[in-house]
Amino acid sequence: MTKKLTLWDSTMLVMGSMIGSGIFIVSSDMMRNLGSGYWLIAVWIITGIMTVAAAISYGELSSMFPKAGGQYTYITEIFGKMPGFLYGWGLFTVIQTGTIAAVAMAFGKFTAYLVPALNAEPLFQNGGFKITWIQILAIGIILLLTYINSRGLKNGKILQDVFTSSKIIALLGIIIFGVILVKNSHWAENMSFGWNAFQNFGTDTGTTLEPTTWKSIGSLTLLGGIAAAMVGSVFSSVAWENVTFMSGEIDNPKKNVVKAMVLGTTVVMILYLFVNFVYLHALDRNGIAFADNNRPAVAASEVIFGNTGTIIMAILVMISTFGCINGLVLAGSRVFQTMAKDGLFFKSAAENNENNVPGKSLWMQGAWACLLALSGQYGDLLDMISFIIVLFYMVTVFGVIWMRIKQPNLERPYKTWLYPITPIIYLLIGTAFCVLLVIFKPQYTWPGFILILLGVPVYWFINRKKIER
Repeated sequence: MTKKLTLWDSTMLVMGSMIGSGIFIVSSDMMRNLGSGYWLIAVWIITGIMTVAAAISYGELSSMFPKAGGQYTYITEIFGKMPGFLYGWGLFTVIQTGTIAAVAMAFGKFTAYLVPALNAEPLFQNGGFKITWIQILAIGIILLLTYINSRGLKNGKILQDVFTSSKIIALLGIIIFGVILVKNSHWAENMSFGWNAFQNFGTDTGTTLEPTTWKSIGSLTLLGGIAAAMVGSVFSSVAWENVTFMSGEIDNPKKNVVKAMVLGTTVVMILYLFVNFVYLHALDRNGIAFADNNRPAVAASEVIFGNTGTIIMAILVMISTFGCINGLVLAGSRVFQTMAKDGLFFKSAAENNENNVPGKSLWMQGAWACLLALSGQYGDLLDMISFIIVLFYMVTVFGVIWMRIKQPNLERPYKTWLYPITPIIYLLIGTAFCVLLVIFKPQYTWPGFILILLGVPVYWFINRKKIER
């Protein structure tokens, strides 16, 4: 692999892959689950702590195994081929491709604000299955970015740098103008509930979600509410590890990968926190929880900028999602190429094309993401993504501790800051999150277990000849 990505490029990849559509949407569901400004901010802070703690911990592994494949490589090197394959299996079937499909659909839905014709009658419908213009646009974006990245690393790198820089500047603009231009602040009202928590899931009228009476919740229900709220905040804060997939193409990966992860995750989580401050400043509790189509960012933007707020926010989300898809497309293909070289994916995916990038891996990833977007089932798959991702994060973070015990003398160009406190913090928060979901929101968990278990017979089939010997 050619070393073409600098520290700046790597940091833009981290931030660009993280900032998609989630931050503009998930706070509505989080508020419905917790009903208090205090708790909304608390969940984002908890998510920020665990995200940065994971990035710091991954840094040690990235310095030890500075090769393409990143997290897949770490899990394989530490725990063996099967665990590594199961991670790659989950990544291809839903984590990476499902996220690409979902973010592409978000691009299409916000584009429809500017081009209402996209909301026209479906092109095809048979029962619950339908093909809409928004799906066609989403598929077109996936194919376009796959093509651009297949033409060489430089193209994808330039796109990532430009779009990530643009959306960071735009987010800063929303934060600054949100403070200056909002005349009637709801901050005191939203924070007046203190640490008391409430839930209000509203009434679905078929076209909108209408608020009902807020109900005070106790400790057990609160724990479930926190877990459910974290599904959104965690989903909005993942994909930073994509930079590890590109280690083979990063200049001085032993140092730059960890720098990019820690710097990128820290800045993004601070931005997310301030964006939520703007929501709490511009909108009341119902305004956040029951924003039209679960889009508090649009509602806040209308308060800040007036009638043009919808257009401004639609453009911002289009920029954000476009850059996010590019980062996911760029990085994910490198994992599947590495798996192919290990004999755990289609052999042809191991090859670089004439532009020195994994062209066939890119198109396989793109094709599956398009099918998920076309099927309309990506939303159901994404319900369990946060749970699966946190499980694999925990496995990888535990790998830092495991390697310290098993191979203490192995060279570590970078050592985890505040070890073992940092990885333990992540493991404790991650375990609490997963346990609470299992208890209170099992629908977010068991499909993930089934998905991973389906990878076991696939692994055995791929390795059947080796096993027979």
